[in-house]
Amino acid sequence: MRRITMGTAVGAAVAGVVVNRILTARRRNLWPMSTVTQDGRRPRWHVVTVNRPPEEVAPGGRLPEPLAKLGDQVEVQVNRAVGDRGTALAARLRHEPTGVVGTAARVAGTDPRQQVRLALRESKMLLETGEILQPDKPGTVKHTITGKPLDLAISRARGEGRL
Repeated sequence: MRRITMGTAVGAAVAGVVVNRILTARRRNLWPMSTVTQDGRRPRWHVVTVNRPPEEVAPGGRLPEPLAKLGDQVEVQVNRAVGDRGTALAARLRHEPTGVVGTAARVAGTDPRQQVRLALRESKMLLETGEILQPDKPGTVKHTITGKPLDLAISRARGEGRL
C-alpha cells in the first residue's frame, strides 16, 4: 500500500514539473506551438482533411457553405494534404476570445471557436457525402439520473469534440 502511495506522489511531482516547464516555455515563446502574431495573439488553426482534390473543395475560390456563412470572422486556407491524400481545409478566427471572456464563453457554450469547428465538420461532411449528417432524434435510450453527466457531455459534443 505504501509503495502505491509513494509512486503516486512521485508521478504527480514529475507531472507538475513537466507542466511547469511547458508553461514557462510557452511564455518565453520557446514552445514550437506558440507562434505569436504581430498583434500578440497565438493563432489556433483548426484543420480537417477532406477526401477531395483542392479544385473540388474550393472551386473558383468559393468556400463550402458552412465556412462561407462565417464570412470575415475566419481566415481559411485550402492546401493539398500531406502525402497527396486529399485536401487540408484549415480555418481560424481573426479575433479569438482570450482570458476570462474566452473561458466564460467556452463554459457557456457560446465560444466562436466551436462555430469554426462545427463549420469545418459540416464542410467535410457536405463535400464527402453531399449532405450534412445529423444524429437520430429522439435517441433510443432511456434517460436516468445516473446518465445525466453523459447526456450533458453528448449535448455539448457537437461544439467541442474531434473534427
